[in-house]
Amino acid sequence: SLDRYKGRCYDIEAVAGEKNQFIAYVAYPLDLFEEGSVTNLFTSIVGNVFGFKALRALRLEDLRIPPAYSKTFIGPPHGIQVERDKSNKYGRPLLGCTIKPKLGLSAKNYGRAVYECLRGGLDFTKDDENVNSQPFMRWRDRFLFVAEALFKAQAETGEIKGHYLNVTAGTYEELLKRAHCARELGVPIVMHDYLTGGFTANTSLAHYCRDNGLLLHIHRAMHAVIDRQKNHGMHFRVLAKALRMSGGDHIHAGTVVGKLEGERDVTLGFVD
Repeated sequence: SLDRYKGRCYDIEAVAGEKNQFIAYVAYPLDLFEEGSVTNLFTSIVGNVFGFKALRALRLEDLRIPPAYSKTFIGPPHGIQVERDKSNKYGRPLLGCTIKPKLGLSAKNYGRAVYECLRGGLDFTKDDENVNSQPFMRWRDRFLFVAEALFKAQAETGEIKGHYLNVTAGTYEELLKRAHCARELGVPIVMHDYLTGGFTANTSLAHYCRDNGLLLHIHRAMHAVIDRQKNHGMHFRVLAKALRMSGGDHIHAGTVVGKLEGERDVTLGFVD
């Protein structure tokens, strides 16, 4: 039976132009993994092997998930078509922005900035990744002022507007409380930092969003700690696939311009 459960390296290729670097292709039997658990999947595949002394460096470039396993995951709570139906916007990209400065505004001034952006023509605005519940702006105050701004902009423009309320919190119970508040206020979409918040919390939130009609935007804060080094860690495509299984309607994929690192071909490849 031990032979049945072991992983198998079925091919090894040398990396072109590099010495002592190789690409290994490894297959694992599905019985090794708990159904619907990204947490267990990552614990098994990248949990301990990256710490082995025999390895100078190791990078997980990709995962191929068979349908028999991927179907056990929730996947996106709704998807782009439902988002377009909810926003009544078709045939063009959805246009949004992040409220700046990200930290330091009072809840009232934050709501004013949201209103001005939405009234000026944007479809969505969003919280930044570290806007949670700080002394200068507690989460409930932010939610109330943002909801007021959103509905005011909707009434004046005749368009459906949205704001990505960041519900990330220190505990899952607190996260769920914030998501419930957003739903009660009528805000159509919430946001979660899925790497810092954790896959277990994210999957639970995705289930909640599907059951309660909330769209779920995902921020990838902390990804560069894992994926930026070319010879160690894992490629962002792995993190993106993991998120798709864990649950999220859309995720930051990087940019071809701006202040953050990213290659044009790689970034556009995530879209394709």
